[in-house]
Amino acid sequence: MSLTTLSEWLRCPICFRPLHDAPPLVLGCDEGHRFDSNKHGYVSLLASQPRIAGDTPQMLDARAELLDSGAYDAVAHVVAENAALARPERVIDAGCGTGHYSATLLPLLSPTARVLAADIAQEAVRRSVRKLGRDKADGLVADTWRPLPVRDGVADAIINVFAPRNPGEFRRLLTDDGHLIVATPQQDHLIELRRALPMLDVPPDKSQRLAQDLAPHFRLERSSTVRYRLAISHETAIALRAMGPSAHHAHGDAATSALPHAVTVAVDVLRFSCL
Repeated sequence: MSLTTLSEWLRCPICFRPLHDAPPLVLGCDEGHRFDSNKHGYVSLLASQPRIAGDTPQMLDARAELLDSGAYDAVAHVVAENAALARPERVIDAGCGTGHYSATLLPLLSPTARVLAADIAQEAVRRSVRKLGRDKADGLVADTWRPLPVRDGVADAIINVFAPRNPGEFRRLLTDDGHLIVATPQQDHLIELRRALPMLDVPPDKSQRLAQDLAPHFRLERSSTVRYRLAISHETAIALRAMGPSAHHAHGDAATSALPHAVTVAVDVLRFSCL
């Protein structure tokens, strides 16, 4: 990352004009708005208090432990294969978390490909840029639910794994021949764990509803289901709950005597083209 590569992704969150580098660590637009970057390779352009809570450091720790164990490698590979089909040069990881899915994708792309790791949680962006390497990644702290401080048509692909989506904004960020790759859980994903611990439910027909929500901007090209049984330890079971949104709703210590020894992983990976 350099200040120049970071600025090339971004527009001003106030006036929407392109941002330019103003060394050593400032980004600015022609209207005179200025934003401090940092030496870690990312900038925060949150315009106001976010509507949702981002991942906490504890959630990111649990996610890193789980993902580094290989438990979701099958999901990561299908996401990466779908994203790499058109050999994108510029990829936005919207809801980057720990950077695991982008790290799986990058080896499939050309040496000149770059990633913008974007998340509402500053710690997630910092970890992602560090994991991906500053020669390959730039970082942005922003709220997906609001107009994004990213330039029009700047990305060839967006990956969105278990993260919030903004269909209209995602379409604006993509080139006309760009693609959106979304990973979303099926209703029985981790069902054994959901029966044992207080966790958020997955609505039925989530993928179909997602495709309908995206239909004004995107056309579904491909749908793949990743399904397998995952043997888990007591520690992995706790990490699976602690790494996701259920962690925001956990109160006190749950009873753990009846935790399952295996769970169902069931994830849909959807590849959309732009309308």
